[in-house]
Amino acid sequence: MIRRLFKSREALLYVMAISMVFSFSAWMSLLNNFVIESASFDGSQIGILQSLREIPGFLAFTVVLAIAFVAQQRLAYISMILLGIGVMLTGYFPSALGLYITTVIMSIGFHYLETLNQSLSLQWLSKDKAPIILGKITAAKSFTGLIAFVLIFIMMKYYSIEYKYVYMVFGGSTLLSGILAWIAFEHF
Repeated sequence: MIRRLFKSREALLYVMAISMVFSFSAWMSLLNNFVIESASFDGSQIGILQSLREIPGFLAFTVVLAIAFVAQQRLAYISMILLGIGVMLTGYFPSALGLYITTVIMSIGFHYLETLNQSLSLQWLSKDKAPIILGKITAAKSFTGLIAFVLIFIMMKYYSIEYKYVYMVFGGSTLLSGILAWIAFEHF
């Protein structure tokens, strides 16, 4: 059963989608409070941070250049790892430069992973199954976002966990998911 799971393209699509939403939801929901409380950002610095976050999104088309050198599935794993590292390190660099760098790392991972996840979904899923599975993946992503928000609320409200540790948990989970997926899943 487990061995068959790691040979399933659908299972890998779920893992990639869920891990992406898990860490990005945490990063996004904590960001404004974190940059004000821990990094003492003003409005212009937040604007610069958000602008830097969108540059990799604007340049996501460069994934086409990257897949000329790296297989899509492997590049998706690298993107998961970058997303995890970017989120994980966010709490440890409460300065303008530190947050700008970790944001760009996280954003490259996020935007490449989103692009590759869509591409691999359309390649791996048959035309008759694709709408159903993509709908289920979207539902799983929504549920994962909800779980992330609930966990953040519990961690911060009831356990007073610092931002850096919350970022570490969520980013670390995506980093580990990327590494484990790379090792465990069959390379299609």
